[in-house]
Amino acid sequence: MASSLLVLLPFALPRSIPAFLTNPSNLLCKSPFPFLLLSPPRSSPQDISQIADEVNSTPSVSAAPLSLGLREQLYHVLEIRPDGAASPKSISRRQLLKSSGLRTRDLRSVDPSLFLINSAPSLLVREHALLLNFGSLRAIAMRDRVLLFDHQRRGASAFLRSLLPRLALSSIPFELEVIEAALISRIQRLEQRLVAIEPRVAQLLDLLPSRLTAEVLEELRLSKQSLVELGSRAGALKQMLFDLLDDPHEIRRICLMGRTGCVLRRGEDARIECSTPSEKQVAEEEEEEIEMLLENYLQRCESCHWQAERLLDAAREMEDSIAVNLSSRRLEVSRVELLLQVGTFCVAVGALVAGIFGMNLKSFLEEHVFAFWLTTAGIVVGATAAFFVMYHYLRKRRILYP
Repeated sequence: MASSLLVLLPFALPRSIPAFLTNPSNLLCKSPFPFLLLSPPRSSPQDISQIADEVNSTPSVSAAPLSLGLREQLYHVLEIRPDGAASPKSISRRQLLKSSGLRTRDLRSVDPSLFLINSAPSLLVREHALLLNFGSLRAIAMRDRVLLFDHQRRGASAFLRSLLPRLALSSIPFELEVIEAALISRIQRLEQRLVAIEPRVAQLLDLLPSRLTAEVLEELRLSKQSLVELGSRAGALKQMLFDLLDDPHEIRRICLMGRTGCVLRRGEDARIECSTPSEKQVAEEEEEEIEMLLENYLQRCESCHWQAERLLDAAREMEDSIAVNLSSRRLEVSRVELLLQVGTFCVAVGALVAGIFGMNLKSFLEEHVFAFWLTTAGIVVGATAAFFVMYHYLRKRRILYP
């Protein structure tokens, strides 16, 4: 071991080290500890070659794989086959990307860990998979299976209730069944929320503004908040369907997903080219069926969005009416307060006169019999006259009654 260290030392030290340190004999002779001095070993050429072989056979640090100590993310999904068979499984990110032909950035739209920051509805088309993100419904649809994330959530459960019965009587491709089931479950949930909110809002509109109580106003606020959320979700879904219908290239990519005999021609036209006329006819019919499907659910989504916006506008108009009503009441209260302040001022003037006569100073009026009654009558008449003068002045200046 000592011989190996001394042989490798000249190669390990940098060039800035003095030359005497690279010589083993000088290093040992100049040691401050005499009892540790060793004679330089005599290495034969065979020993040197053996040591060189050992050094070359030792793996270097740079060749070792870099480990950051991070665990690979696992997804707990529900796998659904075209025959309706469903089974839960755990799959790693690497396996998921390899089996679906996706890239890492594609998984951002369906990653359950990004639910709060990526909740906008989307339908992404890739070469071998469809990525569905409808809020609590997140899935990857392929030609032969669907991977459903977080299948215990409400959106995923509604999707399962819609998809599984349809697979037994399916007459269209599997991926189209998945798209239709996802749209049905999403739009039905929006319609159910609209049906639950509409009678409550109609009842509040009948009660208001005649019955202004804290409970009724709080109920109106909650209903308006629900309508805003419902309109926002319906509007986002409607915009997604609009964008998908306006892009025929994406619709044709859905038709060609998993097909081997057809390709999509590049260019502005982007027509479908197939090896046989029958395959091309089937692809064109499937394209037309997808457009009709999306158009149908777009109309339902527009209807739901329009109803939510109509109820929201009615609630906002009712809020404006309540605000006007409350403003008129505050105006009446302000008028009463102004009259009371004018009356208080006139009475204060009379009190000032009474205070003057109440001083313990002789004014020779106390000797007259009718001085008290004359003074009292003067105070009352003066205060009343001052009140009416102020009242007519405020009316004339349109301060009291505009």
